[in-house]
Amino acid sequence: MRYKLVVDSCCDVTHELREKLPVEVVPLTMKLGDDSFVDNCKLNLQDFLAKMKAYKGQVRSACPSPGDYAEAYQGADNIFVVTLSSNLSGSYNSAELGKRLMDGDSTNEVHVFDSKSASAGQLLIALKISEFIEQKLENKEIIKNIEAFINGMKTFFVLDNLDNLTKNGRMNKIVGKVASVLGIRPILGADGEGNIAFFSQARGADAAIKKLAATIGEHCSNTCEKIMVITHCNNLKQANKLKELVSAAYSFKEIFIAPTGGLSSMYANEGGIIVAF
Repeated sequence: MRYKLVVDSCCDVTHELREKLPVEVVPLTMKLGDDSFVDNCKLNLQDFLAKMKAYKGQVRSACPSPGDYAEAYQGADNIFVVTLSSNLSGSYNSAELGKRLMDGDSTNEVHVFDSKSASAGQLLIALKISEFIEQKLENKEIIKNIEAFINGMKTFFVLDNLDNLTKNGRMNKIVGKVASVLGIRPILGADGEGNIAFFSQARGADAAIKKLAATIGEHCSNTCEKIMVITHCNNLKQANKLKELVSAAYSFKEIFIAPTGGLSSMYANEGGIIVAF
């Protein structure tokens, strides 16, 4: 039985995952005014980040089309799809519409998961799907287990710059303004429904990483069977610092670190750290 994993480009795929399972990434597009940047392997991320920093207008993104997803669904008997939170992007709806485009023309089984998260959360879900496939679970059991996993998953993040989130209506503008004026680093995260919520705060980057590590313990009592994913936007130093703090305090089975791609970097901005478990 042939499996394929399809993800949108906000899922920051690791080499480890690509070695375990055929993965196809369906790109979103970032827009700076009239300039468009496709979030694929050809994107010069450093160039994009520099142009985004210099751009004074509202940065936007566009989700893949249903046709893009339908094309990605070819070539396997069973396809599992992981998308950005449906409350943050139209990617999930496009993936579902892409599935309908195939109805009657294919025997492929496609299941689309709404991650209710982004970046590290999407990657964590993809790793769990790979794990269940390796265990040779039936499709129905994989779907049931992954839906339960998504409902119990936690995602938190600390960003140096909240401008793109607030400008695009992804989070409260008052929180963003207070943070930028006072130098506060809010500890933000998913609220369980795919929306962004405020959890706590710290002043300064180092204090924020320590607070993030403490927040993980407050929301996870049993870590020994869990995998953690940390993604970062040009901030490997702080990602490694967080891994050190987490490893010293808790007993996660594995901790993966991955750099953010274009779409994740657009919202995380330079220095952003995202964690899911």
